Amino acid sequence: MSLVLEFTDTSVRRDGRNIVDSLTWSVEGNERWVVLGPNGAGKTTILRLASAMMHPSSGTVKVLDEQLGRTDVFDLRPRIGIASTAMAKQIPADETVRNVILTAAYSVLGRWNEEYERIDEKRAERVLSDWRIDDLADRQFGTLSDGEQKRVQIARAVMTDPEMLLLDEPTASLDLGAREGLLQLLSAYAQSPATPAMVMVTHHVEEIPVGFTHALLLRDGAVVAAGPLDETLTEETLAATFGLPIRLSKEDGRFAARAV
Repeated sequence: MSLVLEFTDTSVRRDGRNIVDSLTWSVEGNERWVVLGPNGAGKTTILRLASAMMHPSSGTVKVLDEQLGRTDVFDLRPRIGIASTAMAKQIPADETVRNVILTAAYSVLGRWNEEYERIDEKRAERVLSDWRIDDLADRQFGTLSDGEQKRVQIARAVMTDPEMLLLDEPTASLDLGAREGLLQLLSAYAQSPATPAMVMVTHHVEEIPVGFTHALLLRDGAVVAAGPLDETLTEETLAATFGLPIRLSKEDGRFAARAV
């Protein structure tokens, strides 16, 4: 399986310090990675690099075999699916959910005068059904709950069959029911062999969907541990990542952690 993401000695420097510090890391096309770490660890910055929304201060980043700084990012970005709070804020509040999904075909936020082919419309309807939001299709995005907006964002991100899917804290701020419902959908999606490579940022091990295969643990922009999920996610690596003793458990493929 070929690499879809490759960081080589990559650093991002801001205000005299490295937000990402000499990161060497790669993702293959059949892998699903969770990125864990405390606030300020560099998680969102890594996603911005992976989505071709920013360039490194030093080192190299290759996304879908294209090196940042040597490729047209406007051609590259449509090949990447991304769902994030920052993107949600750019979606017009009065846009219907159906149009939020459909406009992904043109990589625009907000429908104007685009003409969509029937194949795009059928694809949007299927995605609405797959992510259980077909009953919301005619609702305005701004009227949705946090949980509903999260599902719409992810559905939009997969609308164009991306070669890589990036998720920035997809279950943050959700209540228990909404979180578990979304994790069930993400687990089913992650376990499908047709699904592209996935990278998901979160703060909590409880939010790791079943079917994820690898973990990257960060602290102060540097790697604490990286590799296969069950080998990498341990009480020792979590303690080193979050700075306090941790007790870790796993049941039915789901993790739980608490301070000792």
